[in-house]
Amino acid sequence: MKEKWAAHDVPDLHGRLAVVTGANTGLGFETAKVLAARGASVVLAVRDVGKGKQVAARIADTVPGADVGVQDLDLSSLDSVRAAADQLRTAHSRIDLLINNAGVMYTPKQTTRDGYELQFGTNHLGHFALTGLLLESMLSVPGSRVVTVSSVRHRQATTDFDDPRSERSYRRVPAYGRSKLANLLFTYELQRRLSGKAETTSVAAHPGIANTDLIRNSPAALRGLFTVFGGLIAQSPEMGALPVLRAATDPKVQGGQYYGPDGFQENKGHPKQVESSEQSHDTDLQRRLWTVSEELTGVAFPV
Repeated sequence: MKEKWAAHDVPDLHGRLAVVTGANTGLGFETAKVLAARGASVVLAVRDVGKGKQVAARIADTVPGADVGVQDLDLSSLDSVRAAADQLRTAHSRIDLLINNAGVMYTPKQTTRDGYELQFGTNHLGHFALTGLLLESMLSVPGSRVVTVSSVRHRQATTDFDDPRSERSYRRVPAYGRSKLANLLFTYELQRRLSGKAETTSVAAHPGIANTDLIRNSPAALRGLFTVFGGLIAQSPEMGALPVLRAATDPKVQGGQYYGPDGFQENKGHPKQVESSEQSHDTDLQRRLWTVSEELTGVAFPV
């Protein structure tokens, strides 16, 4: 029986640069740690630089010789995204991996600094803008990839991208699913635009149900389930990071693919290629979201 894909399958990454958003905790931290251990130069793109430096030191303690830097990035502020992209382009001549991992989940109704609903604005618009602003540094880099982290929750999402400020209504669970659906629509539309024109590919992944800090804003009933049955219904951040790592580093991965756990309902397990919802493959919806995102962020892609 073929051994299941695991962290030791990540190939040697010396000479490659990876930018990981939201790398202070959870999936982002585990992803960054493995990439550094395999030789990549890693930039932790985080909102709290102080914590980011502590995390960089933790990785250096466990990975002798690790090359880990920290970049200030607040995805809920388009000004911060632009500043971070400028600094990254100045500091690095090329980017091999951009891992759009950071996110918020099930938050009470709030807005970004630019006035958009917080989950959609952070999880999708912030990453859309960051990718567009960094893509020029990736297009000619062989094997470069944009990996965007979605969720199994995208399957229950409805689409309402005409109300980015949630002025008509707001429910935190559907809003989260909508932002994760947007991640997939973006991934597939970006791959179509890149195909045959660049070295870069666009891939998506999801961690299943991972026991990370994101659970803190969940409804009380869900938090209770995690407290009592967490070990049964959720997996560790280390396991949750594996689909992201595979999407980012497996040489066999192709643009437009989606990776998640291989267990029951993709909740837990080792990473494999999985299928996303029919709605996520709606090309009209992909193009519509792209147009809306360009208008809301003011960022035009070089493809």
